[in-house]
Amino acid sequence: MDLTVENLSVARGGIAVLEGLNFALSPGRALVLRGPNGSGKTTLLRTVAGLQPPMEGVISGAGERIAYAAHSDGLKATLTVTENLRFWAQVFGASDIAPALQAFDLKSLEDRAAGSLSAGQKRRLGLARLMVTNRPVWVLDEPTVSLDAASVALFADAVRGHLAQGGSALMATHIDLGLSEADVFDVTPHKAKPRVALSDEAFL
Repeated sequence: MDLTVENLSVARGGIAVLEGLNFALSPGRALVLRGPNGSGKTTLLRTVAGLQPPMEGVISGAGERIAYAAHSDGLKATLTVTENLRFWAQVFGASDIAPALQAFDLKSLEDRAAGSLSAGQKRRLGLARLMVTNRPVWVLDEPTVSLDAASVALFADAVRGHLAQGGSALMATHIDLGLSEADVFDVTPHKAKPRVALSDEAFL
């Protein structure tokens, strides 16, 4: 099933930031959002993920099909790496966390408390959660923050594997992940035009 966005307008703080958005994301494909900082990419991703309502337009094929990863790693500091993944696996009804440990090179850290990990290790663990959600659409906001080059390569391989299994990914990233399956969508032309609110004085 495609994830489709039709005539979508999104707002930040009640003010429209992007409008007239139309795109479709098919299984096995990735779509990379481009645009300068503050252009509305995060707002768009949050809207698609269902964390805030759109101002206008329709989003189809989202809902419970989406796994969302943003700037927060979503970890429980007192739990070990393994315990964190098992917790999320139970939430989403998965059973096997071994592929996630392997994909993000976490096997040697499996008994370490998440709170004792470096920023990059925490990020890898946070991203590994995606693999135990069993959800086909990954929505990712700057997923490579705090990752070194080797870890970026691990992430790219994980996304590539997800796409090969019929999943899809919508992401905002400034890093070229080398994904031949990825298309690019520039949000800049969709910057919302100022909307003037009418006051009561306009009718006096």
